[in-house]
Amino acid sequence: MQKKRYHGPVEATVDVLSGRWKPLILWALRDGTLRFGQIEEELSAYKPNITQRMLTKQLRELENDGLVARKVYPEIPPRVEYTLTERYKSLMPIVEQMYNWGKEHMADQIEHE
Repeated sequence: MQKKRYHGPVEATVDVLSGRWKPLILWALRDGTLRFGQIEEELSAYKPNITQRMLTKQLRELENDGLVARKVYPEIPPRVEYTLTERYKSLMPIVEQMYNWGKEHMADQIEHE
C-alpha cells in the first residue's frame, strides 16, 4: 500500500477523520474493545444506518491509519474485536472536543445523546 501525501497537517488530520462514520466509530470505541456487531449496534441510532459494507470499509481505513487495532480469534464462527490504539490516544482530545462543541453549540438540533 502506498502512503498518501498531503500538503499540510490539517489536510492529513481531516483525511484521517473524514466522512460521517469514522469519528462515530472512534467515539463508540472510546470505552473499550467492541466486536463488529457491537459497533454496528452503537451506530444504529444514526439514520440512515451504516451498512455492513461501509462499516467494514471505515474500520479497515482506521486500521490502515493506525487508529484501530483488529484482533481475529481462530474460532468458528470467527470472532473479531476492535480496539483503539495508542496512536489514537493523541487524537482522542480532538474527537472529545468535537463532542463538546456539538453539545454546546448544536444542542437544539440534537435529538438525543
